[in-house]
Amino acid sequence: MPPANTIKVNVKWSGKKFDDIELNLDEPGLVFKAQLFALTGVEPDRQKIIAKGGMLKDDTDMTKLGLKAGHNFMMMGTAGELPKAPEKKILFAEDMTEATLNKAMDIPIGLVNLGNTCYMNATLQCLRVVPELIQDLQKYSGGTDNLDAGSNMTASLRDLYRQLNASGHGVMPAGFLTYLRKAFPQFSQQGRDGVWMQQDAEECWSQLISTLKAKLPPHTEGKLNVISQFMQGEFTTTLKCDDAPEEEAVVTKEPFAKLDCHISSNVNYLHNGILESLDQKIEKNSSTLGRSATYTKSQRISRLPAYLTVNFVRFFWKPTEQVKAKILRKVKFPFDLDASQFCTNELQGKLTNTKMKLRELDNAETALKRRQRLDKEAGRMETDEISDEQKAVHAAQAALEGSLDPELVQDVGCNPSGQYELAAVLTHIGRTADSGHYIGWAKKGDTDEWYKYDDEKVSPVQKDDIMKLDGGGDFHVAYLALYRSRSFKAKSEPVKAD
Repeated sequence: MPPANTIKVNVKWSGKKFDDIELNLDEPGLVFKAQLFALTGVEPDRQKIIAKGGMLKDDTDMTKLGLKAGHNFMMMGTAGELPKAPEKKILFAEDMTEATLNKAMDIPIGLVNLGNTCYMNATLQCLRVVPELIQDLQKYSGGTDNLDAGSNMTASLRDLYRQLNASGHGVMPAGFLTYLRKAFPQFSQQGRDGVWMQQDAEECWSQLISTLKAKLPPHTEGKLNVISQFMQGEFTTTLKCDDAPEEEAVVTKEPFAKLDCHISSNVNYLHNGILESLDQKIEKNSSTLGRSATYTKSQRISRLPAYLTVNFVRFFWKPTEQVKAKILRKVKFPFDLDASQFCTNELQGKLTNTKMKLRELDNAETALKRRQRLDKEAGRMETDEISDEQKAVHAAQAALEGSLDPELVQDVGCNPSGQYELAAVLTHIGRTADSGHYIGWAKKGDTDEWYKYDDEKVSPVQKDDIMKLDGGGDFHVAYLALYRSRSFKAKSEPVKAD
């Protein structure tokens, strides 16, 4: 029996007519295209189906088209070789188990909460957006029978990620949790009632990154391992005595695994908080004055990693209540981050030309989207002919790629452009770091699809949902953000209008 919200429609194609095709209005346009592929041999990405308002897209909501029984669709497209009969019986969605359906629809898999372990689950899901990390973990040959707890934890993480890739339902991370607690006993704390206590996700993130840096072998494209090469940047730190200007400044270089975003009464945006954290006043002994003096500690980035972690410093120790209290202030964070403003003058100089070419690319893409919007409003059909605006975008992409500094390009694992895109956000809801609930929000691969990882429950979300994670109330608030280097290689497909 067909689903309740099903109607029968007709499709005309290449001089033929297919009558009484069952169309489930609750399914997206891609499902209908798959039905037509089975009937005509025209692959979904080659189909052009005229619907109300324009061409039928893969994600079209069929319920909003106002379709009625007997509706006639017009389809264009050339058929390839008709598919052979399947060797195995076709399974329909209503006949599939939850695990089979998740795998068929390529929905990411969640992690079961084993008792206040959301801090760990959210961390592990966010780190999955780093493919180089996943690849190097799979190459790790160690087992879980070592005397060293860190090695066992690394091997267990490798196995857990394999389970997530293979499973169709929520995975229990019991093995990894055991080795995490052995390596870092602070995550083994229990309350008076014997219940596992909530932990700080940022501490879990930092300890995990530190362990992987120590245990993973060198990456295939360098002498350093994936953490040092792809997720670690470099600060140039200048220490200058305010009380003795004649004292020579001390300049050092040091690695960093994340940037802090301080949250004060003056901070409303991510870049303000980062800049505030890079310039600080400290007290230390002055060899010139022979006493304690005030120094200005100024840090600027001299190497940008391919993956940049930002920590929103939302928690502070409240001695009267003996808890890590939370700052709820709204701090907006961008989907596209220009990190050149945090860099040394030398590195900024290497990034300047790329920034100029990026503006040219943005202008070209804006012009193309305008052209596509006007064509749609005028009812002009899409063609395979490349427009002048599309050519301009391709030219701008090629010019941008060619503008990258050669030395930075040779530094595998760095960000040669200074431009980042948001890849994952770890949020917290609650009033203290050791209570409440943590959730991971992450992009799926190179797509624009975002998923919410609420322990075992995984669900797709919209870009607007991510924008609401900037704080200002008791909703989920961004605690950690993971940015990845933007790719500017010329695309084979034209830019699509939003």
